[in-house]
Amino acid sequence: MPSDSKAKKVATKGKKRGTCQKNETRASPPKRPRRAAAHVDFREKPVEVIDESSLIESKKEQVVDELLAVRLTEGQENGRPNRRLTDFIVHDEDFAPQYLEMIEVSDMFLSGVILPLDDCIGEGKAKRVRCEGSERIEEWDISGYEDGSPVIWLSTNIADYHCLKPASSYRKFYDLFFEKARACIEVYKKLSKSAGGNPDLTLDELVAGLVRSFSSSKCFSGVSSIKDFVISQGEFIYNQLKGLDETSKNNELRFSEMPVLLALRDKSQKRAVGFKGNLVIEPTVDVKKTKLDPLSGSAGTVDEDEDAKLARLLQQEEFWGSMKQKKRKGSSSMANAIYIKVHERDIADDYPLPAYYKQTVEETDEYIAIDSDDVINPDDLPRKLLHNWSLYDSDLRMMSLELLPMRPCEDIDITIFGSGMMTEDDGGGFCIEDDLNQSSSGSEVEMGLPIFLSAIKEWMIEFGSSMVFVSIRTDMAWYRLGKPSTQYAPWFKTVLKTAKLGISIISLLKEQSRVSKLSYAEALKKVSEFKKDHVSYISSEVAAVERFTVVHGQILLQLFDEFPDVNIKRSAFATGLTNKMEQRKHIKWVGNKKLILQKSQTNLNPQANMGPVVSKRKAMQATATRLINRIWGEYYSNYSPEDLQEETTEKVKGEHEDEEQEDNEEDAEEEPLIVSEEVQKPSPISMKVRSHDRKLEVRWEGNSVDKTLLGEPIYSRAIVHGEVIAPGGSVMVDESDDFPAIYFVEYMFETSDGTKMFHGRMMQHGAETVLGNASNEREVFLTNSCTNYSLQDIKQPVVVEIRKMPWGHNFRKQNINADRLDRERAEERKKKGLPLEYYCRSLYWPEKGAFFCLPSAEMGLGSGDCNSCKIREAEEANDKFKVNSSGTGFVLGGIQYSLHDFVYVQSENFVRRKEAGTFKGGRNVGLEAYVVCELVEINVEKETRQTSERSTQIKVRRFFRPEDISSEKAYCSDIREIYYSEETHILPVEVIEGKCEVKKKTDLPACSGTTVLDHIFFCERLYDPSNGSLRQLPANIKLSYSRMGDNSDVASRKRKGKGKEGDNDVEVEKPREESQGNCLATLDIFAGCGGLSEGLRQAGVSMTKWAIEYEEPAGEAFRLNHPESLVFVNNCNVILKAVMEKCGDADDCISTAEAAELAAALGENVINDLPLPGQVEFINGGPPCQGFSGMNRFNHSTWSKVQCEMILAFLSFADYFRPKYFLLENVRNFVSFNKGQTFRLTLASLLEMGYQVRFGILEAGTFGVSQSRKRAFIWAASPEEVLPEWPEPMYVFGGPELKVSLSRNSYYAAARSTAGGAPFRAVTVRDTIGELPAVANGASKATLEYANDPESWYQKQIRGNMAALTDHISKEMNELNLIRCKRIPKRPGADWRDLPEETVALSNGQKADLIPWCLPNTAARHNQWKGLFGRLDWEGNFPTSITDPQPMGKVGLCFHPDQDRIVTVRECARSQGFPDSYQFCGNIISKHRQIGNAVPPPLAYALGRKLKEALNSKRAR
Repeated sequence: MPSDSKAKKVATKGKKRGTCQKNETRASPPKRPRRAAAHVDFREKPVEVIDESSLIESKKEQVVDELLAVRLTEGQENGRPNRRLTDFIVHDEDFAPQYLEMIEVSDMFLSGVILPLDDCIGEGKAKRVRCEGSERIEEWDISGYEDGSPVIWLSTNIADYHCLKPASSYRKFYDLFFEKARACIEVYKKLSKSAGGNPDLTLDELVAGLVRSFSSSKCFSGVSSIKDFVISQGEFIYNQLKGLDETSKNNELRFSEMPVLLALRDKSQKRAVGFKGNLVIEPTVDVKKTKLDPLSGSAGTVDEDEDAKLARLLQQEEFWGSMKQKKRKGSSSMANAIYIKVHERDIADDYPLPAYYKQTVEETDEYIAIDSDDVINPDDLPRKLLHNWSLYDSDLRMMSLELLPMRPCEDIDITIFGSGMMTEDDGGGFCIEDDLNQSSSGSEVEMGLPIFLSAIKEWMIEFGSSMVFVSIRTDMAWYRLGKPSTQYAPWFKTVLKTAKLGISIISLLKEQSRVSKLSYAEALKKVSEFKKDHVSYISSEVAAVERFTVVHGQILLQLFDEFPDVNIKRSAFATGLTNKMEQRKHIKWVGNKKLILQKSQTNLNPQANMGPVVSKRKAMQATATRLINRIWGEYYSNYSPEDLQEETTEKVKGEHEDEEQEDNEEDAEEEPLIVSEEVQKPSPISMKVRSHDRKLEVRWEGNSVDKTLLGEPIYSRAIVHGEVIAPGGSVMVDESDDFPAIYFVEYMFETSDGTKMFHGRMMQHGAETVLGNASNEREVFLTNSCTNYSLQDIKQPVVVEIRKMPWGHNFRKQNINADRLDRERAEERKKKGLPLEYYCRSLYWPEKGAFFCLPSAEMGLGSGDCNSCKIREAEEANDKFKVNSSGTGFVLGGIQYSLHDFVYVQSENFVRRKEAGTFKGGRNVGLEAYVVCELVEINVEKETRQTSERSTQIKVRRFFRPEDISSEKAYCSDIREIYYSEETHILPVEVIEGKCEVKKKTDLPACSGTTVLDHIFFCERLYDPSNGSLRQLPANIKLSYSRMGDNSDVASRKRKGKGKEGDNDVEVEKPREESQGNCLATLDIFAGCGGLSEGLRQAGVSMTKWAIEYEEPAGEAFRLNHPESLVFVNNCNVILKAVMEKCGDADDCISTAEAAELAAALGENVINDLPLPGQVEFINGGPPCQGFSGMNRFNHSTWSKVQCEMILAFLSFADYFRPKYFLLENVRNFVSFNKGQTFRLTLASLLEMGYQVRFGILEAGTFGVSQSRKRAFIWAASPEEVLPEWPEPMYVFGGPELKVSLSRNSYYAAARSTAGGAPFRAVTVRDTIGELPAVANGASKATLEYANDPESWYQKQIRGNMAALTDHISKEMNELNLIRCKRIPKRPGADWRDLPEETVALSNGQKADLIPWCLPNTAARHNQWKGLFGRLDWEGNFPTSITDPQPMGKVGLCFHPDQDRIVTVRECARSQGFPDSYQFCGNIISKHRQIGNAVPPPLAYALGRKLKEALNSKRAR
């Protein structure tokens, strides 16, 4: 604590001395603005702004002291003097310039030119007087709120000074405070109704508006720095505007009560120091010195010592200086180049008559939709794809790209903006023969985010592979242009036509033996000879061709300049065209390639000033229940999107995975999907902690009631610091942490030395779990972490309600009302300053990635038992290795092994592991399954006193697999077959990976689909590795087959006579015939063609009675394959609205008028067929993931954008129907999208409903498909059901564990990696499609004969009983791509890099390069474009199944291993695990889309098996 004198000195700086008395008697000065409240709390952070408006005429001034200067500039005034101040400096006593806010910690003084407040001064008075060293500055003040521009006042004991303009040498010091004042004024303008503002703005809307206002300031390097600055000044802004409440005379909402200002203040406080400087001040709060500010309601320290205050100010100044320095780095430019300007009048004849852009959707500001930070180089900007786009000027008139330079230039006198649907860049472009009249497909429009762009700064054209790529750049991102809107297509046609002409001319030049032989005139003549059907036909007249090349010359010259052949770049044609253009044009721009993007201009797009319009294709706002709307709405009102931009300690590596995008599979390692620790943790909970004398007596109340296992007496009640403590209660212990350490008391006991103890289980705050800041501050979670504490360590008892609410849809309203009353009571307690009361309703088990129901019957019994202790003891017992007394068996990892058991051992213990493949389709090449061995002997070292894993060895008999002999043998053999051998090995016992069974083939369980989930093999042959012979197992070899009960499915099948000895065919089980009584009545939402439902049906656990799908072809496919289902081809928002209306719960339904109208228009039959609460036992589905798979749909947008996400509707279905089980499927990045925000809110929503929840990521390739496909899943089970476990991965597949970040650097993986081994080998491309008949490029025959019998086990399973092959159809490639495909070698890993450097002649006479020139020229920044034009490897795997396979797409590995074509629809379906009997609908694009968006049925089957186990385990209780 400071001394009394020091404290008094600091306090006087908080307000003016004697101001009140003087101001009471004086008249108001002329034009004197109203002032904000004086700066009292000096903990605010800085801001900066510059005022260029005040210019003072310079002339010689008198130099006097302050008092005389004030008298010499006296005007017609009464009361306290007020003056203007210019050319000033704030300095210390040594006249060293200081930042203005240093007056808070040290004595500061003024020097500058003093002027009268107005021009009316007394006779003989001077107009300008220079003062060198004023009296000490007492305070500062801000005014100018009504006028809209900040006015800074500085006050001494003599006068108040209106600061006009600092001295040039002082400006760098003054800018910081001026920008802070400007921020206050701008916020006032945006929130005050009297100033035309809107007090109901959300925080992100306010910040976006401030970014616009500040973007013209020269003090900031970019959008990100403005956002950081505004947020860091939140508390400062709040305090200044709060001061206005005291002088406000209108009835407006008080600034101190505005939610947006409170959110801004809270966010600023959470940032603590916030700036990234070398000087770091960690905020420390001593609870004994903390008090509640009655005005703000926030906790603040009683005092801030001057050392800490000085350090804080120095840190702010350091940040400000570093930011200014960063900005200055961008001022230098590279060598300038001259760029010839294109006039609109010159190209007008090639464009349509003027037309204007018509907005059809509500568009998001590019500044909000994209966060590019302060990018140093334009090449590092984010890259997006723009569909359905248009370009226009500030009057919304359609404009051609040609009017803009194709490289950055200075003094551009034209500004062009754009609008379109933004998605991730998928590598697509225009085929030269594409029809521009066909606008972007509906799917592209639906998947994108409508945005309006800031000014376009440059554009470029790339070409190759018969495709033209046009890209534009703004200050925020690069956009590759997809198809334009129908409205704009005529304006783009000329640009593409010119690009095609340039490509043709380059081809003409390359045909020459010497490029220089073809002059400019000769090239024009050849172009005039093109036939009318040629893509580059202009005219048959040379003059017309010349005119076209000259007026559109900048496009042609850019193509030549970017072409890699130097001879082409310097050709006579290029030189001649340049000369012609210079003769015609006179205005030139200076090219200026910036090293850094300043991004200092505001987004001047006229769309920014327009209100929302009625959208023709607008994404419908999600229909939601009030519960879901409240949970997500409250989050977005409390946390602005910029929370997600804070610096993280770790980064996510690898590319985002899209549904149409392959992972970066070349990475040897893969990092866990990180959820930022900073994002997870809101402000630490502030609790009033009672101070106790530790010497007070702690005593038992009553006698001992029992004894622990160690004989220690157990007590039922204790008095600690005057408070009663008992089992079943909760206490806060004396531990230092961000959150109060709360423990649940299980029992209390006394040790032999008389220490009074309690045994407690830790209760974790929601913010410390995976929920992070999506949790409720009052909710805590029981954990399995338990320990003993002395009762003396208890600080105080804590109220924690063990909450258990009635379950089911019938209790929804009752629970909602109870929850509302509980929240109201909690809010009332909070207002009164009462201690926080907690509740607990779930057990958090991070090691299992789950939240479970509380084991209420086993909690707080006070008997000396602890359930978490039992769990830990069981785990420890499993970890203990033990050999039985007879030496015939042992326990390892909790599993009992005996002689003649069959075990798994990693193959590396027998042979050297082969090197794995490195290209995308070969990630599994070289990876091997476990070796199956028979346990023959157990040997323990006799010298050791205690057996251990190291002292124990085993003798095993090795069984071989077909793949050990050859890949051909593996291909034609059952995946479950193994071969007996006489080969034995002595191995350490620790190499055992698990246990399996070996049975007779006739005893194998029936298979459902193409995946095997049982650890069961069969053996009928003997293999001799010495000579490679394979023969029938001799009769003298008695194999110890694993036993099987007579009640098994296999025994039942044998009794029916199915299955013959030696028959390789295995019957495919038909679960559809299974009794539906054991299946859950299921609703599949976002059902697609039904991959998820198909797998669950195969598992015999689910019968999909209802399905909802928006797209007609997919809905029709679902009907065909699931005839028992009622399929609603409609928007799920409409269906939910209709269901809730039908049930009379419209008051609980939040929906749009559009959804209500469409719901009311549904036919009577549809209404009657709708599912009702109580009928649906299981809801599953995968909400559209365009936002989660890389597009960042609402990463930096507002709550209104979030409301359009279908995740809200999906969760609302679960909330309203309250099924027994719920399953969400989505892309892997669902858990990391928005730094985990969406994922956490989803978990929080399900927990709020009362569900048990489990989360994790699975790789489909480990469950029996030949494809890499990572998917995130969330299981939810009602409190009355058993939460399903994750299925065990059974197939070898390359890749690391797929981890989800929890908290405090801990992670959870739902399944282990199988790169090191698994029960079964990987399924290969040959296994999947090897027997299918050959078809040609563009094959379109719907039905074919198989031609060949199935060869692999996979083919037999997937073909089933089909007699004819359907959908073996292939997308047709154009002529050039087909030629390229034929030239790609038919070997593993071959792609475009294997093409020869040749030119080929096309049928139309045009010549083209085999290697698309844009690929080698851009390979360095695109991972060498690995896989483009790539062939699949017979022994490898498919890449992620995509919705539109193409050789130049993001996943270009799409050529058949042997045939010259793209993979067919049926081949893609097989790669996903769809049986050949599965039907798809629509055209070939629709069918590929249905397959690419589906959940692989084998993966769904594995999940269904675990769901069935959960159901059976409940029934067995």
